[in-house]
Amino acid sequence: MADGAAHVAVAATALGIRLVHMSSDAVFSGREVHYDETAMPDPVYRYGAAKAAAETAVRAIDPTAAVVRTSAILGDGAGAHEILTHQLIAGQANGVLFTDQIRKPVHVDDLADALLELATNGYRGVINVAGPDVISRYDLGVLVAQRDGLDPTSVPAGTIADRGLRLPANVQLRIDTATSVLCTRLRGAREFMTGADVR
Repeated sequence: MADGAAHVAVAATALGIRLVHMSSDAVFSGREVHYDETAMPDPVYRYGAAKAAAETAVRAIDPTAAVVRTSAILGDGAGAHEILTHQLIAGQANGVLFTDQIRKPVHVDDLADALLELATNGYRGVINVAGPDVISRYDLGVLVAQRDGLDPTSVPAGTIADRGLRLPANVQLRIDTATSVLCTRLRGAREFMTGADVR
């Protein structure tokens, strides 16, 4: 992952192309809970470590790039979390949605609009682009079920601790910078998942 990001950064720099690099809240362990743009990555699993390495490569090669850290991405039924929720309820997948895995989900349309802005506004460095709502993976699954006419009591629940997994638990990206430099309004999950869309 880092090698690929580095190659893209080198090519973009050579051609004078504006680079907006996508990263993730997976670069954090969750020990600090709240993370702003100055927070240093401290990943606890391979995916997070790969994303952190990619960030480092991009920032070293192209200091003018925007490095976007985001959270769980949802989008009108096509998001990975939405698909997994359907599969779990239907018995097509094994597992649970964690009640102790906390994130700040973002709608894919809001994220896409933010990325387009960042491609043209000259912002340099790390920026967090996530939603304002703090919600567990389980409660997010319940919202998916309610929106899609499924039985929310059929969403299987569990905890990271009970499963003995080494995953980031409570990771909340601060979005003060995004709300100050972007025109895009970042909606909360409870708004876009219930259809209370006032964009």
